[in-house]
Amino acid sequence: MTTPVCPKCDSKEATKSGVVNERQRFKCRACGYHYTVAKVGREVNPYYVVKALQLYIEGVSYREIERLLGVSHVSVMNWVKKYGVKAPRQPDYHPTYKILNQKELAEFFQKPENLKGAGLVVTELGDKYMMIRWERFRAG
Repeated sequence: MTTPVCPKCDSKEATKSGVVNERQRFKCRACGYHYTVAKVGREVNPYYVVKALQLYIEGVSYREIERLLGVSHVSVMNWVKKYGVKAPRQPDYHPTYKILNQKELAEFFQKPENLKGAGLVVTELGDKYMMIRWERFRAG
């Protein structure tokens, strides 16, 4: 195991200094600071956190975000709670979305009739694009 870098002074000179909450504790030889190493686990790329929060704000459900991004809906709920994100209430509108490649997206925007009658957001989703469109609920 390599000794982790001190978070206070960036020194690599440290000695083991016990265990706290089942995590190895270190003491920096340069500045005397005690620290523990980060938990071992799967760290999610910040891109997916930001994208999940964007989709949530746009009205996409937790489960749908899970299917789109491949991250747990529970993780998405935790990020929403952690960052205090609130989706605006949209009782008169409902979002629909499509996943398109660059060619399909260009073809969509070439047709003027596609740009009328609804709000539209396009966001990058890996190597594709997600187009979210809001249409007003029609009263029967």
